[in-house]
Order: sequence, then structure tokens, then C-alpha cells
Amino acid sequence: MKVSTEPIENSQVTLNVEMEAVEVDEYLERAYNRLVGRVSIPGFRKGKTPRAILEHHIGKDTLLQEALEHLIPKAYEEALEGQEIDAIAQPKIEIIQTEPVIFKAIVPVRPTVNLGNYREIRVEANPVKVGKKEVEATIDQLRNQHAVLLPVDRPVQFGDAVTIDIEGEGPEKSSISRKGSVYEVNKDSVLPLPGFAEKLEGIRKGEERSFVLSFSTDYKMKELAGKDYSFEVTVTEIKEKKLPEVNDEFAKSLDSQDLTSLRGQIAANLKARAEERARLELEQKVVDAAVELSEVEYPPVLVDREIDRLLNEESRHFAEGIRGLENYLTSINKTIDDHREELRPAANQRVVRSVVLEKIAEAEKIEVDASEIDGEIEKMAKNADKQAEEVRKLFSSPQARESIEQFMVTRKAVERLVQIASGSA
Repeated sequence: MKVSTEPIENSQVTLNVEMEAVEVDEYLERAYNRLVGRVSIPGFRKGKTPRAILEHHIGKDTLLQEALEHLIPKAYEEALEGQEIDAIAQPKIEIIQTEPVIFKAIVPVRPTVNLGNYREIRVEANPVKVGKKEVEATIDQLRNQHAVLLPVDRPVQFGDAVTIDIEGEGPEKSSISRKGSVYEVNKDSVLPLPGFAEKLEGIRKGEERSFVLSFSTDYKMKELAGKDYSFEVTVTEIKEKKLPEVNDEFAKSLDSQDLTSLRGQIAANLKARAEERARLELEQKVVDAAVELSEVEYPPVLVDREIDRLLNEESRHFAEGIRGLENYLTSINKTIDDHREELRPAANQRVVRSVVLEKIAEAEKIEVDASEIDGEIEKMAKNADKQAEEVRKLFSSPQARESIEQFMVTRKAVERLVQIASGSA
């Protein structure tokens, strides 16, 4: 076997393999031994047909194909080992010719990352402020959540909750048909289309109204952009919201001691959320800065794997899983392949971020020991409550523990970057 290699772009290696005639003949003989017991030829018992007659009967190409199906994988593995190539996924193999047998394999190898001077990154966290306005806005939300709906005998106003029968017909044979739907008439509502709530204002109970709304020309679903949707709506009931008074009794109904205590709890919760947002924003900024400084090359297979992960994440939102996602895409005139291409930019970003953080973790000598992995599993188990034992069992395998280790190393790498960017490391 003659082997030559050539590095090519995107962290891949071309492996050229030429087989010796004696090697090919060995696998042809093995192919003959497998086939002779399965092929019936008049005048010969099964397993007793001479090779030349079997080859004439089934065709030389059929015997060769049977041989190559076993020869090429074995030869590929031996060539990898001989050339000390660290493949990270299956290759793309092309048979160049069969006399002699020559094949080419495009082998994906580990990404190459040249980190910039990430230790000079400096980013400041956004200051966190929670004012009276934010607290009062939250109190207004709580009042709306605890409002009582009371029937009224008047036309629809903004803020009402109405029960409607709705028939709608739009482009691409899309339609809506619902009876007894409850709809909140909020002026800023964009569902089912922007302007729908405004069309309901002034309708009386029992009245029917027909109208047409249009999707904006820059609507995110291009197949619907600029298209019209016609509606027929009948209001069957109108209710207005009776908001609770803002006083100590209202606070007590929310398990607070009094109104002052409620405002304090709200302020503390808002501050905690704001600090968490600020932390995530800071992490995103420092990682983006590190990525910007880096030169990265990686094989396309990593992007395809990431697209698979993104599709898997999306499919969890559908009861039927990936089939449900495919059905949804079909309903908007898209295929799963179309959607894969839409996801490619996001997948590329995730791959680059991942390999850069992996390289930083290596440069910073970041490690995670077994006790830390055990602690992370235990934390997840406690959060799972009644399913705690199932979680422990789920993450007991070596593969699962390795996945958690990778996650924790990445998290530590991000934390180290934040320390560096803030000047504390």
C-alpha cells in the first residue's frame, strides 16, 4: 500500500492510497468466500463453485465491489495510523480508479486556533440601576395579573378581554377558524397581526366586523411579506379588567408583610435579574473580543454537527419532534435542507466560539477534576427533585461525564476571560 498526504484548507487532510495487487487479490478471495455460499449456480453445489465461474456469473465488478466494501475501510484505518493523522470524524472517500485500486479520503482533523493577545482585553460591566419607575411598572404587571374580569354593556375598549368567533383567510391557503377565543385588546399587540386589536375597538357585543390586514413588506417570513389577510370577527362577550388597589392588602395577597416590604422585594428581584443580564452581556463581550483577536480554521463537519444540535433543540418544541419541525417547515414552503442553510451562520458562530474557548482553556491550563463533575451532577439532581435518581443515572456514563467536563471547562474559561478583562487576573 502506497500512501501520501496533503494538508488542505479548513483543517482537512487529503489521504491518497494506492493498493498493491496482492492486497486487492486477498480481499477478492475473501469476497469470493463470502459470496460463494450465497449464490446458486446451476451444476454446482452451494459453496463449491470455482472462483472464475462465480466471477463470470455475477460479474467482475460485483466481486470487486464486495471486496472494496471491506478493503477500503481497513486500508483507510491503516493509512491513518501509519501517517499519524488524528481524524475527528468520518472521511469523504472517493474511489479514483480500480486498476490499480486508488482511493482518496478527505479527512477532517482538529481545528487550528491562533489566539491573539486576549490578556490585553479590557471590558467594563454595565452599571446596574433599578429605580422607582421599574418597581412601579412591575406592580402594574402584578395588578393586571390579579385583575378581576367583569362583564360590561358597552363597546370594546383597549384593555378589555373579549370572547370572539374568528374566521380568517390569508396567503398560501393559510386560515384561522376559532370559536369562543378569549383575546386581550391591547393597543401594542402584534397578534395575530399588527393592527388587529385596533380593528376591534368600538365593536359591540353580538356585532360582526370584517376587515383586511397586511403583513409588513419586511416581515421575517418572506413568503408572507406584503400579503393580505382577511378577517370576519364576531364579539360574543366583553369584559373589563378591575384592577386591585395598590395598598397593604394587595401586598399581603402576594405574601408580603405590607406595601413597603413588597416594593423592597420587587426592587431586590429586579436588581438580581439586572445583575444577571449584565453578567451575561459582559461574558458575551469578552468572548466576542477574544474571537475577534483569533485566527480560526476548522473542518466543515463541525458546522454540520452544530446544525444537527440546533435542529434537535428546535424539534423539542414540537410534540412530534423532528417530524413536527419538518411539518411546520412544509407549511411555510421550506424544506429541512433550506432550514439547515438558514442555521449555518449561527452554527459557524457557535463552532468558532467553542474552539476559541477550548484553546484559551488549554492556554490557561484550566482543568476540572472528578469531584467537581460529581458536584455538578449532584446540583442537577437536586434541581430535578423527584427525578433526582434518574438524573444521577443519566449522567453516570463516561460519555455523559465527559460532556459535563467539557461544559465546566468552557464555563471556567469564560470566567477566566471575565477576570482578565476586568483586570482581576
